[in-house]
Amino acid sequence: MLKKSIYAACLMATSNNLLAQNNTDAEQLDDLTVSADLREDTTTREIATSLTVLDDETLSQAGIQHFEDVMGLVPNINWAGSTSRPRYFQIRGIGERSQYEGAPNPSVGFIIDDMDFTAIGGAATLFDLQQIEVLRGPQGTRYGANALAGLIYVRSQDPSFDQAYRLETTVADNGTYAAGFSATGAIGDSERAAYRFAAHQYNSDGFRYNDFFNRDDTDGKDELMSRAKFRFDVSDDWQINLNLLLVDINNGFDKWNPENTFTTHSDDLGIDDQRSVGFSMKHQYSGANNFDFISITSHTDSDIQYFFDGDWGNDTYWGEFAPYDFTSNNDRDRTNLTQEFRLLSKPGARIFSESTDWLLGVYFSDLDEDNQIDEFFNDEVFRQIDSKFSARNWAIFGQLDTHLSEQTVLTTGLRFEQRSSDYKDSNGLNLSPTDNMWGGQISLNHRLNDQQNIYATLSRGYKAGGFNLSISLPESRRAYDPEYLVNFEVGMKAFLLDHRLNLNVSAFYSERRDMQVSTSVQEDPTDPLTFVFFTGNAAEGENLGLEMDWLYQINRNWSIHGAIGLLDATFSDYVTTEVDLTGREQAHAPDYTYNIGMTYQGDTGWFARADLNGSDEFYFSDSHDQIAASKNLLNLKLGYQADNWSVYLWGRNVTDEEYAVRGFFFGLEPPNFEDILYKHLGDPQHFGITAHFMF
Repeated sequence: MLKKSIYAACLMATSNNLLAQNNTDAEQLDDLTVSADLREDTTTREIATSLTVLDDETLSQAGIQHFEDVMGLVPNINWAGSTSRPRYFQIRGIGERSQYEGAPNPSVGFIIDDMDFTAIGGAATLFDLQQIEVLRGPQGTRYGANALAGLIYVRSQDPSFDQAYRLETTVADNGTYAAGFSATGAIGDSERAAYRFAAHQYNSDGFRYNDFFNRDDTDGKDELMSRAKFRFDVSDDWQINLNLLLVDINNGFDKWNPENTFTTHSDDLGIDDQRSVGFSMKHQYSGANNFDFISITSHTDSDIQYFFDGDWGNDTYWGEFAPYDFTSNNDRDRTNLTQEFRLLSKPGARIFSESTDWLLGVYFSDLDEDNQIDEFFNDEVFRQIDSKFSARNWAIFGQLDTHLSEQTVLTTGLRFEQRSSDYKDSNGLNLSPTDNMWGGQISLNHRLNDQQNIYATLSRGYKAGGFNLSISLPESRRAYDPEYLVNFEVGMKAFLLDHRLNLNVSAFYSERRDMQVSTSVQEDPTDPLTFVFFTGNAAEGENLGLEMDWLYQINRNWSIHGAIGLLDATFSDYVTTEVDLTGREQAHAPDYTYNIGMTYQGDTGWFARADLNGSDEFYFSDSHDQIAASKNLLNLKLGYQADNWSVYLWGRNVTDEEYAVRGFFFGLEPPNFEDILYKHLGDPQHFGITAHFMF
């Protein structure tokens, strides 16, 4: 901890010295646009919600390969491990933590170029991205059932009519190497059609050594991303954007052992594979007199395999207690078709005495998912389930933006959504629930001047109900109802000091109603195979806190940046048959998250960046009281940038901090099967070099 304090003190001391320098040559900061809003290309200050936008420059400076690398820059976001890449996110303490069984009903939406990758976020590689937008709080009007806690929207670089090529290569320790290529330009000699193509391959041995196989790559990564984007200007009023995406992830999964170290003993190699293909097509038509028309169609098809060695050992390791072997395999085939239509009023078509912009929309989705779960204990079948799940969602939504004055806009939005699902499995479970849900917002955004906005928002979000698969659960626990979140938020978004300081501050209070709590129970304390996960509407909760982020351009060479998230997420009413958890903190909801950093961009091409980010301790689960320790991670980058090339040396977690991203507390080890905390450790120290070439 002393080292972390010294690093932080050095950053602050350096920034104070720089503040004393002449800053008349400092560059002015610009407002960023947000693609995830209903009215696209709205600026961040025009949106009355707390959000973080990581632009392409930030992603290049702070990241290496995946969204996981830059999550520390975003306040009040966390993720749960037990997969090779983050899939399950928590925003303001709300979100799933495990591989679900049953209906996919996530709290945090994850969209890539208008394609829905919610709960399969392994596809979020960073190469050739334009920006990542993280919207915090319920997005009931815009995204409905999959955005109770918020939304992560990933946008790749758009096609350009100017010909350009880019090559990127990376070499690092632990057998890491990567290469990416992108190209963009006009299609032929056309002035109305352009393309962009990008492909990136990443490989790494991972950070585990398996002493049974005598290998250091059993937790390795093999990730391929390729995408093609096309822009067609059919006419002056009609534009079509087509996005094609292929993600082929063939990662190992070998993270757990009884000693909570980086040496594993598994004799069955884990698998965390995902092959996804998808497309989205957006039509934008502005030829009508009173409104613009937007149509967004998307389709994704994902084949996912998740296999792990459940005893984390081998016969030699278990010795006299062998044979002791448990494996679990989940094969999932998921397809998702979505369609959205929007009508957006033009400035000359305002209603209510020409004071109010309006929009109307309808949404439809058709999701189908087949799951096959096969679990074996000592080569005998322990559990096999074949299931089929389908969900049909349709929604209608609208929004009014009433200009009370030139400085003040009142926004009211409402969304009604119906979800009809069908579930059948080989254990005879047959459910067809229908959920009718509604959400929306009322917000007031006031412009103090050209540089500062303040806002207040009252919003309501929701997520659909679901069901549990375990046949050992009673009928009363097999299904659960939708959850609702009511959120009140106030904030300020401002450019200060002659547009050299970008400051965003927000405070929020949320009530969780009919809260879906994911928990677990070991039905027989002497048998680890009776460890059962299930979800139920067991509680009410309160989540309140403060979020702040800033970027200060001291002069044209130096800038400081940071983010702070403060959170108090507790159960206001949660009583189980075993214990009363009322007043206890919710799982994976640290009291604080932070990032503080500095960037140097020299006149002669030298570049340096330092980021110190971390979080407070938090409960691993709602079913036990085991806690993840606080963490403080230091990331560094040093390089040289020329006109057409650049090269960087980088280090991740350079102080080699040990920290956990997931924890289970149960009886695994014979003969007594005593409850012990087992942890998925985060990545250790990692160093490499990356080069970019533009031509």
